[in-house]
Order: sequence, then structure tokens, then C-alpha cells
Amino acid sequence: MTTLSAIALLGRKDEPTDAVEEYCRYLSGALKAHDIHLDIRRVPWESHGWPASLTALRLMATQWRGRWVLVQYTALAWSARGFPHKTLRIFDTLKNAGARIGVVFHDVQPYPSDKLSGRIRRFVQLRTMRQMLSRADLAVFTVPMDKLSWVPSAQPNCLFIPDGPNLPIAASSSVSHDPPTVAVFGITGGHGGIWETQTIINAMRFAAQKLGPVRLSVFGRHCELREALLRDGLRDVPVQLSVEGILRDEQVAQRLCDSDALLFVRGGISSRRGSAIAGIACGLPVVASADSETAAPITDAGVVFVSLDNPDEIHSAVVRVLSDSSYRQDLSARSRAAYQAHFSWTAIAQKFADFLHSG
Repeated sequence: MTTLSAIALLGRKDEPTDAVEEYCRYLSGALKAHDIHLDIRRVPWESHGWPASLTALRLMATQWRGRWVLVQYTALAWSARGFPHKTLRIFDTLKNAGARIGVVFHDVQPYPSDKLSGRIRRFVQLRTMRQMLSRADLAVFTVPMDKLSWVPSAQPNCLFIPDGPNLPIAASSSVSHDPPTVAVFGITGGHGGIWETQTIINAMRFAAQKLGPVRLSVFGRHCELREALLRDGLRDVPVQLSVEGILRDEQVAQRLCDSDALLFVRGGISSRRGSAIAGIACGLPVVASADSETAAPITDAGVVFVSLDNPDEIHSAVVRVLSDSSYRQDLSARSRAAYQAHFSWTAIAQKFADFLHSG
């Protein structure tokens, strides 16, 4: 098979961690087995400005005629305030250079908002996404297209490829821990994170009162900002609390494998939720809610669905997963099977390779 050379094109780097860059790095490694060499490049518009960045891109793109360039889309990667219409200049530059253009929609929906400025931003995002879709030779969505009202049902050259875990090796957890341990991977910043933290506190207080000593392992972005609230909320119950910020990929995998369940309260679970998929990859049951994006294959994993508006459901689900070993093992087996079939980088790379080589 002839080696195929492709480009993953990124915008502004997210700080302190860039999940999209990690996605491209893991995808690049997995594509090597399919004789596809994926280079990662950036358009540094935020530091060099758009005119200079487009000039540099035109020079680079002279070497890309006939090659696949996969533009990685999130609204904030291409605009500081989420107005990504200048991304279309990237498409024009690549088209003029004769490149084959793909777009990977990591943001699959425009941002919701009831404010006037938010509604304007939503309009710009939606129009930009539709124009990118119409100009691309390939569009990849990380949730099923039938869950997205703005995507035409008969749109050609569209692929659904779920997100993968940004972990080096998805070791599988199959043993019970003493004390029973719940993992929380990431908490939302801002006011939403306060509600999430209180939900976590209430669930763990209930579990400790029902089961005795339990452990809570909280790690990832914004988690260290919630440590004081977590410790205050759990100070009078037998909960061993560990709070850490951003960890290395291998540390994340270890924390998950040292746990018995993942509690995911950052909105609905779906096939683009990397932190939830990381838990699935490590063979964990996941307690989570559903939303408009929730569909197979995420529903094939060991997910216990609850309503975030019903604390009793959350509390009962956490207690049952921690206390019923047979139930937990069944959920873990479902997570491991879903990971191998759908969320492993081997499975993801296969879907990319099938299209890129055929095109």
C-alpha cells in the first residue's frame, strides 16, 4: 500500500492543555499502521495576526497539492470570542493550493445562549459550520449526524467517528478497591462548576452514609479550584478525598484504573466527551445523564443513566455501582467491549484510513 501523507491543521493552542492537539497526536500514531503519515501544523493567527498567518499558510500549502488537510474545528480555536468566520479564509487558501480539504468538527453545535450577543455568535458559528461543510471534501463528526439538526440528512462525504481517549495505554480496570473509589475527571469552570461540585459532594455524602468509608479521586482541569468546597462539604463524613489538577496522560489512566466508577456530571454524555470516554477506555462503569447528543455507541458502554435534576437517581446509582460487584463487573465488561469496538484509536484510525485511502 502506498504511504499517504496528510496534514492536521490546528488553530490557536488551548491552555493549559490542548485536547485537540492530543487527539491529533494519538490519531497520528494510530494511522501509521495504515501507511498514513499525519503531520500536525498550526495557523498561529492569535500571535502573528491573520494576514501574516494566511501568507505563511499559502507558502506551506504550495507543497500540499493533492494531499488531505484535516482542519480541526472548535469555535475558540479560530476566534478569541467564538466568531470563527475567518476560518473560511483557511478553506479558500487550501482550495487555491489544490489540497483536499477535510474538517473534523470537535464542536458539533453552535454555543447556546439567550443573550443578544450570544445569539449573534451562535448565528455566525452556525453559518460558518454550514459553509465549511459545503466546501469540504470530507467532514468528520464526533456524534452521529442524525443528532445534529443543522446537517442535511443526505450530505455526502460525511463520517461519524467518535472521539477517543487521550491516554497512552487504556489499561483496563477489573478489580475492586478498598475503600470503594469514585473518580471525577474534570470540573467545569465558572458558576456551572459550583453546581457540579455540590452534586459530587451530595452523591459522596450519601454513599458514605450508606456504605461506610469511600474514596473520591478528583483530577483534571479546574478541579484544584474546587478543593476547598469539596473538603468543606465532606468534612464530617468518611470520604477519603484526593484532589489534583492537570495530570500527565499516564497519570490520568492510573487514577481511572485505581477507581471503581466514574461520576460524570458535566452535562449529557456523548461520543465527543473525551473525559467520559477515558473512563470507558479504562473499563469503568459511568454514572451520567443523557442529552440530545446521546446515542450509540456511547449507550453500548457500561453507562448508568440518571437525571441530573434528580439527586435520588444519582445517589442510588453511585451506591449500587459501588456495592453490587456483579452489577459493576457487568458494566465494566460493557465498557471494555465498547472501547475496543468503537473508541480505541485502532478503531478510530481504521475509519479514517478507509476513507482517506479510498478517496
